[in-house]
Amino acid sequence: MSQNQGFFRHETLEKNVGWLIVATIIVVSIAGLVQIVPLFFQHSTTQPDQGITPYSPLRLMGRDIYIREGCVGCHSQQVRTLQAETERYGHFSTAGESVYDHPFLWGSKRTGPDLARVGGRYSDDWQRIHLRSPRDVVPESVMPSYPWLEKTPLATDSIQARMKALQRLGVPYTDAEIAGAPEELAGKTEEDAMVAYLQGLGLNRRNVRLDTAPAPATAEPAVEAAAPAKE
Repeated sequence: MSQNQGFFRHETLEKNVGWLIVATIIVVSIAGLVQIVPLFFQHSTTQPDQGITPYSPLRLMGRDIYIREGCVGCHSQQVRTLQAETERYGHFSTAGESVYDHPFLWGSKRTGPDLARVGGRYSDDWQRIHLRSPRDVVPESVMPSYPWLEKTPLATDSIQARMKALQRLGVPYTDAEIAGAPEELAGKTEEDAMVAYLQGLGLNRRNVRLDTAPAPATAEPAVEAAAPAKE
């Protein structure tokens, strides 16, 4: 074996930390590309599921408040394919439900319940009380209160820039929708936006089970359905 061929032997990589790091990066990069690149060409991961539309300006601002307050740190929005989860929350989550989400809010953190299917399960008034004083509706709740959301006016000066940025990422907002967004938010509070966001989560899949049969029309137990504040 020549000297050059010997240089690339396994023993050489093990004894040379620099080359080992380079080789590891190359192998991981190739493996990652093989797994990730095909997803950009699959219809199921690039096209919205039936009923999925871009967020309205009010819901978009509510989502940003949800992120700002660290809600995703305790509430995931990803129903996994486990039977225990589909029985409790409904149909498992799909990539097509989140094509307009930037960033995605997937995860498995369950300090509070998963919220992927919470839309419409409770009234607007319930959601408002739960945000202001969680233990008034769920006595065992450990969620912090959000009383300031009720009194904080919703900012309107940044919504157009947010929607234009999402438009560049492929969210099909029209110029007319962007132009009219500030007017739609006028007079709203941050609590209005948060409730609107929560009430729209999972409506396209509500009551859908793995066998596609509708869920029984039984009352849901009281569980936390809004997001906790930052620790």
